[in-house]
Amino acid sequence: MRVAPPPPLAAQPTPLSRLLGITLDALRTGAEERGGPLPPGGPAAVTARVRAALGDVLPDTGTGADEALRTLVHLVAAGAADPAHPLCAAHLHTPPLALAAAADLAAAALNPSMDSWDQAPAASALEAEVTAALAAEVFPAADRPDALVTTGGTESNQLALLLARERHGPGLTTVTGARAHHSVRRAAWLLGLPEPVTVPTPRGVLDPEATARVLAAQDGPVLLAATAGTTDEGLIDPLPALADACAAHGADLHVDAAYGGPVLLSAAHRHLLDGLDRARTVTLDLHKLGWQPAAAGLLAVREPGDLAALAHTADYLNADDDTEAGLPDLLGRSLRTTRRPDVLKAAVTLRALGRTGLGALVDRCMELAGDLADLVEKHPGLELRDRPVLTTVLFRPVGAGDAAVARVRRRLLAEGRAVLGRAEADGRLWLKATLLNPHTTPDDLDRLVTLTLAALVEGGTDR
Repeated sequence: MRVAPPPPLAAQPTPLSRLLGITLDALRTGAEERGGPLPPGGPAAVTARVRAALGDVLPDTGTGADEALRTLVHLVAAGAADPAHPLCAAHLHTPPLALAAAADLAAAALNPSMDSWDQAPAASALEAEVTAALAAEVFPAADRPDALVTTGGTESNQLALLLARERHGPGLTTVTGARAHHSVRRAAWLLGLPEPVTVPTPRGVLDPEATARVLAAQDGPVLLAATAGTTDEGLIDPLPALADACAAHGADLHVDAAYGGPVLLSAAHRHLLDGLDRARTVTLDLHKLGWQPAAAGLLAVREPGDLAALAHTADYLNADDDTEAGLPDLLGRSLRTTRRPDVLKAAVTLRALGRTGLGALVDRCMELAGDLADLVEKHPGLELRDRPVLTTVLFRPVGAGDAAVARVRRRLLAEGRAVLGRAEADGRLWLKATLLNPHTTPDDLDRLVTLTLAALVEGGTDR
């Protein structure tokens, strides 16, 4: 009789369930101690608290699992910038869904590695199904679109440039907008490509006519890297017109939709991404408008043959005879070797909420951004940069200089009251609220406005 092996140590019910209880309790007590979106006191105070609680990093005799887990989880929770707090609204950093976090725990307990089938039989099959389905959302008319799981927009953009370089050679020129994510320029540098040609974007987005002139002026192969959801303002480049320009000048189109891509799931707002399916490659992040624990990125490709450039053989992982015998070859699915089954949390979320449920979360955050813009527009002491396209709102106190705006943000951070970002637009510095918490209320938005104005007053009369 075949005897089933015991579960891995991390997954054995008694120790894991007990330790999970300690963890959840420490998360609660840490959040209670913090009492707001951020620990007060600034970097020096936080570092001092960490050192005091941590003590000897590697003691001769350990303190035991319960004490170590309780102490350090409490420490990190008390010192967290908590995206689940409605006044933590600086970055593209979402409060993860509880079910996604639970699925991530299962992935950690099982600990499969997605670099060979014999390390992840079910997880690798699940990844293939989920990535194909998500790629079809991006490229609904394509025959066999595909997607790779990545750590996020930076890795996805690097992969997109790598695939384009392998199609066209090292003479590839990348053209992008001034507000494109910094990872595009970094990827060109890492890949040995020429410095990207930057098109000025005085309105925050690529102008199709100006872009077409730049494309026409290039010699050799060109990749245009457009953006659907800029980091600073949440703006979307005019994708249909840019796709026309690429077609007219023989350029490939990549769209960094790390921020805006999941808007495809919203029936009310998916029209904002018209033209996305005309790209050759598209970056998506589900740890932004997808509410997944990081990391949960994707690179979707319209032509699956483009991925052949990633083919790589290591005999201990994907020997030719194993592949010929039917074992799936996973090594060409990533530039990484060992990697987590990050697809599990996404698969659980997609199944649990469906397109309608996720679309409703997107719609709610878009509505919140509009509500905050309304508050700012109506307040005589605040200036709104523009109506939001996605969930980002830029605003600043009326009459305040850039130095005062920066001090307001830092004062809110130092006192642990609110977490706002900063962005430059039209030659001025703005406070940035990125609303990705669907549980935020109108009272929370009122509080954000009140705290901002109070920090300005408390900072003194120098505006």
